[in-house]
Amino acid sequence: MSANTRFPVAVHVMTTLAYHDGRAVSSPQLAESVGTNPVVIRRTLGQLRRAGLVRALPGQAGGARLARPAGTITLLDIYTAVGGGSAFALPDKPELKECPVSCGIKRLLAGVQAEADRAVANSLARVRLSDMARDVAAAAPG
Repeated sequence: MSANTRFPVAVHVMTTLAYHDGRAVSSPQLAESVGTNPVVIRRTLGQLRRAGLVRALPGQAGGARLARPAGTITLLDIYTAVGGGSAFALPDKPELKECPVSCGIKRLLAGVQAEADRAVANSLARVRLSDMARDVAAAAPG
């Protein structure tokens, strides 16, 4: 099972932009920081821009910067911007009518899924981007 990497990449990008406090950061700079291809960064920035979280600045000194103050952006905003989704997927196989487990598992897991998704959303909503940037600055060497 593979984990979704869009969210951590988006948080890394957004934290970098918050850390740079209003200065534009280019896609290649962000890609180097994240350790990925600039195409991945541009795709991520597109999602964040459509969600109203970043602005793109064209030109030689261009790049991306936050569209709103970091204190008004939560990790839930970022999670939602890059597709978020559920903690897990429900089975998509047809029910085997002779099996009571097969007939009931989707309904039972749907309740667990809803509870897990609420817990994730509540946790992410409590963390502001400004908290992330502050913690990075506090942990920075020298």
